Amino acid sequence: MKDLTFEVAGLGADAVDYLAAWDLQRDVHAGVVDGSRPPTVLLLEHPPVYTAGKRTDPHERPADPGGAQVLDVDRGGKITFHGPGQLVGYPIVRLPDHVKVVDYVRRVEEALIAVCRDLGVETARVPGRSGVWLRADGPLPERKVAAIGIRVSRGVTMHGFSLNCDVDLSWYDRFVPCGIADAGVTTLSAEVGRPVTVTDVLPSVERHLRDYLAWSPYDATPDYEPRPEPGRGPRIELVRPGG
Repeated sequence: MKDLTFEVAGLGADAVDYLAAWDLQRDVHAGVVDGSRPPTVLLLEHPPVYTAGKRTDPHERPADPGGAQVLDVDRGGKITFHGPGQLVGYPIVRLPDHVKVVDYVRRVEEALIAVCRDLGVETARVPGRSGVWLRADGPLPERKVAAIGIRVSRGVTMHGFSLNCDVDLSWYDRFVPCGIADAGVTTLSAEVGRPVTVTDVLPSVERHLRDYLAWSPYDATPDYEPRPEPGRGPRIELVRPGG
């Protein structure tokens, strides 16, 4: 995608309130739909916030959100956390006719797998569960380093991904991340044993997203073993195409 544009909307002290970012997404989405704006990836951090996708069950919400907002949103998936030290990306791009929604999600996952690989962190997909995962290692459980939840409206994507760089993982103790209670959550910093900041990964994220959103064929990283979400069968339901 030659005209793909990357826009850093706010990092660190300039982190963008979730509702303000949602309004920005809508504005950019409208421009991409009508052709007045190029396809755009918004890159940013949020102040602490929990966002609940359409499949979130009541028991998965934080009983004590620690002062963070809990917002219901129009993407697929369950509840997740956004906050400082986590890179959030909202690719707002038109899907070509030959690219199905699940293929788009796989491409975003593959780009994030490549970002982790640049840092020496081996990750892959877990069929039945969205996002990017590390394999269980000794006492450490299978653990997620990047989450994905999207919406597609009028052929153009919204929402996107979050990549845990050096986020405070205690926020995840307050809820059931993505509705999955039998696995863990991690950060790039924890896995490489040194601080990895949001700004550290920006060049790699841009490079790999640009490659995979060019829609050319690619060799997918081999999956880990399938692990359906607790209480669900093996069918994958990662995204919900919007109207």
